[in-house]
Amino acid sequence: MLAGVTLSLALIGSIGFNQIADAKSSNHYTNPKKAKNVIVFVGDGMGASHREAIRLATKGLTGDLSMNKMPYVGNVHTSSTSVVTDSAAAATAMASGVKTYNGAIGVNPDKKPVKTVLEMADKAGKSTGLVTTSQITDATPAAFGAHVEDRSKQSDIAKQYLENSRVDVLLGGGEDFWYPAGNPGKFQDNPAKDVKEQSKGTQGNLVAEAKHMGYKYVTDKDGLMKTKNDKILGLFANEEMFEQRPEGEGDLYNPVVSLPDMTKKAIDTLSQNKRGFFLMVEEEGTDEMSHENNGKLMIKAGQQLDKSVEAAKKFAQKHPDTLVLVVADHECGGLSIEEVNGSDESGDGISKEDGPFTVAHSNDQFTLDWTTSGHGGVSVPLTAMGPGADQLAGTYENTNIFKVIKKAMK
Repeated sequence: MLAGVTLSLALIGSIGFNQIADAKSSNHYTNPKKAKNVIVFVGDGMGASHREAIRLATKGLTGDLSMNKMPYVGNVHTSSTSVVTDSAAAATAMASGVKTYNGAIGVNPDKKPVKTVLEMADKAGKSTGLVTTSQITDATPAAFGAHVEDRSKQSDIAKQYLENSRVDVLLGGGEDFWYPAGNPGKFQDNPAKDVKEQSKGTQGNLVAEAKHMGYKYVTDKDGLMKTKNDKILGLFANEEMFEQRPEGEGDLYNPVVSLPDMTKKAIDTLSQNKRGFFLMVEEEGTDEMSHENNGKLMIKAGQQLDKSVEAAKKFAQKHPDTLVLVVADHECGGLSIEEVNGSDESGDGISKEDGPFTVAHSNDQFTLDWTTSGHGGVSVPLTAMGPGADQLAGTYENTNIFKVIKKAMK
């Protein structure tokens, strides 16, 4: 059996600090001084233990994830103006470089708008994109392209994407916030699996507005793959692109368009701009399945994130003026990895053990032990490659991510 493991900063060393010296002396990692393109991956809720569980289940004891095989590694403090952050404040810190209150989208503690790196990229003539398996107007993507005092104002966020930040590629769920009540779109109101889901937009028919502004609206994989338009709005679900109980009375992770497919399409579309692009890609399932203490689907979502990172790395290898980084906004679930045994020392409450899970390419197994259904206040690992990536090595606040991206884009 796999020896019991409780992960901490030791993992961060294991996924790359030993690579930094080699990277600096290797021509393979010689970077241009300026980042023409920036791709930010956010594994929502994906702490160090999550990354290790995904690695073990996918690559085994000695293999490694694509997201781990990068030359620079950081250790990121995640607090907002509170010890434990939410996604809105954490994403605002990364996108705009300010610590703010939980629930804030692109505003400082005084509720004043703060400019984001996506908006800076747009002003510089670059194309921009947001991709997620959550609602495209959910907290993490919203903080890169909108400014509202409360993350729940998702229709306001959608309107700002179109009219203010002018995001070129928008791919995710959340169609309900783009159509007014009583006006269902592609996805029916009050579906049998969740009768509460229905159109509830507060800013009119924003899909119609997007079409008027030149966006190609797509609702399935076939439509997304076929379009050659340089402005795309893809909404692939009423709400998130997966289900958590009690919707359908169980958890389900099976997006109608996969995160790797959305990522590849976004890169293909945005990279047509000779001035470059900024793209943020979020896997929300790693967080939501951690809230449900569902290790099986947390790992499945993490595997999809890793495939997306692999696609971005292949692009970056052909275009070395591309900065790619992978980080979490916070940890979720208070997760640890333990050996398999016949007793659960933590009891039968929220921290009931989950598993066992098989270590890939072996007969070994491990157990996941959840200690909460909420967020944790621990630091999270970051991995990076490309121009400016060396500035992301070490330990720092999440606001440093904004500073490094801004500097890399000049």
